[in-house]
Amino acid sequence: MLWLMTMGRRMNGVYVAFMIVAFMMGVAGAVQAPTLSLFLSREVGAEPFWIGLFYTVNAIAGILVSLALAKRSDSQGDRRKLILFCCLMAVGNALLFAFNRHYLTLITCGVLLASLASTAMPQLFALAREYADSSAREVVMFSSIMRAQLSLAWVIGPPLAFMLALNYGFVAMFSIAAGLFIVSLVLIAFWLPSVPRVEQPADVAVTQVSGWRDSNVRMLFIASTLMWTCNTMYIIDMPLWISLELGLPDKLAGILMGTAAGLEIPAMILAGYFVKRFGKRLMMLIAVAAGVLFYIGLLFFHSQTALLLLQFFNAVFIGIVAGIGMLWFQDLMPGRAGSATTLFTNSISTGVILAGVIQGALAQSFGHGSVYWGIAGLSVVTLLLTSRVKDV
Repeated sequence: MLWLMTMGRRMNGVYVAFMIVAFMMGVAGAVQAPTLSLFLSREVGAEPFWIGLFYTVNAIAGILVSLALAKRSDSQGDRRKLILFCCLMAVGNALLFAFNRHYLTLITCGVLLASLASTAMPQLFALAREYADSSAREVVMFSSIMRAQLSLAWVIGPPLAFMLALNYGFVAMFSIAAGLFIVSLVLIAFWLPSVPRVEQPADVAVTQVSGWRDSNVRMLFIASTLMWTCNTMYIIDMPLWISLELGLPDKLAGILMGTAAGLEIPAMILAGYFVKRFGKRLMMLIAVAAGVLFYIGLLFFHSQTALLLLQFFNAVFIGIVAGIGMLWFQDLMPGRAGSATTLFTNSISTGVILAGVIQGALAQSFGHGSVYWGIAGLSVVTLLLTSRVKDV
């Protein structure tokens, strides 16, 4: 924190504003995401297949919209204005879910608004990086603290979401999320700066294609996709599984998600420390092995205490994968950080698409318990694929 103390007063205010906005937008997103499957099931009356389809359509729309907006933001216009627009769409999306219960409206208008809203966070991080670069002060530290705000938001968001939804209803929950986005919008409008961007070189598109020819990159992409497929299937199904099949309190889902998010923070920090000693490949194998233990544990241990203890393995899995996974892509594609980052984020989006389809089909046909057998099987395959990627 020494770098914060040595900055000028004006710069301190801007940096703190970035962190506050990231945290508030993170909480708003963390309030809405964990309860979505429960909302669609109880409030909208959607069956498991249609819930999975909603996640799939939402992910596909998110990929298409984010690619289009990202291309525009890198070539023209003010990135801060784009963030304001996306934040405004987030307000509209939260209010739509608060007061609408028609599935067709939600999967069309709701998905469109959500895909526009989801672009706000990566654009905020892009603006923060540009501002840090222009100020020539501690870019790495600033980016790390920004990312920590999201982890902290996911510690608070899920328990808050289930508390609000179960005690006051989904109208109150989505309305509070809309309020958080409105406050963020005001902070962005009056506190965050506009930063001129450097034009990308013309040969970037050419270099981004060639990385896919590397078999290690392809294998890591497939493995990473399956990692996020497992994680997203769990997130989609867990609130329904806990309440419908295990008969446990609904609020437990939020507690489990918050516990995992809290444990992910030290997992990320320790992974960053040990990766220099053990290498990225071994750290990722440890992460996926922890994921295998977590998902197999879910098949046999169903008490509240056991589910809470199993979150340790979940946190090790996601904490390391989220922190080291992108770096492994970048090391396999030296000099092509943009292409590597795109492959990593696309693996997450592809995993979400697959998760929506697989979870919906399994839950609809065989019940929620079958979802976890499917996840456990996929996690074992993921471990085998990860072991075939070379270390760098």
